[in-house]
Amino acid sequence: MPPNTVFIADDAFPLKEYLLKPYSHHGPLTIKERVFNYRLSRARRIVENAFGILVSRFRIFEKPIALPPEKADSIVKTTCVLHNWLRMNSSSYLYRGCVDEEDHENGVIIKGTWRKEIRGLGLPDLTNASESNNYTKNASNIRNNLADWFMGDGAVPWQINMLNLKK
Repeated sequence: MPPNTVFIADDAFPLKEYLLKPYSHHGPLTIKERVFNYRLSRARRIVENAFGILVSRFRIFEKPIALPPEKADSIVKTTCVLHNWLRMNSSSYLYRGCVDEEDHENGVIIKGTWRKEIRGLGLPDLTNASESNNYTKNASNIRNNLADWFMGDGAVPWQINMLNLKK
């Protein structure tokens, strides 16, 4: 992995130096923490859309792939190549409304239609996968530094509008 790579996760996972999770909702959050949580959620939604589109277009992903890991890896790579080729060469493969969109003016998320196509096939909700709520100071610093960046050079104009999301 490239240096400084992190994975994004939800609250069910522990905060680690390589695993970012939202700030806890166990009390009032600062604006910086709320912006961080929104931006992390936005990144997670992009990944969720990508996997959702693959599942809705390639039915092999509807259940576990009962093949050796090398063959499963080849299938995943092949479907990604086909997906990208179709995106570039077919005007009907991905259409407006297929993936989640944000209405920045009204602060709402419009769910993509792929969600209806794979209803019941998504990942189950996870309970707390964390071995504990303890995390290192370095993990906390990584999250705090990224939160600071989202409030400074990495800010996007609509992020404050999106803090009032109705879920």
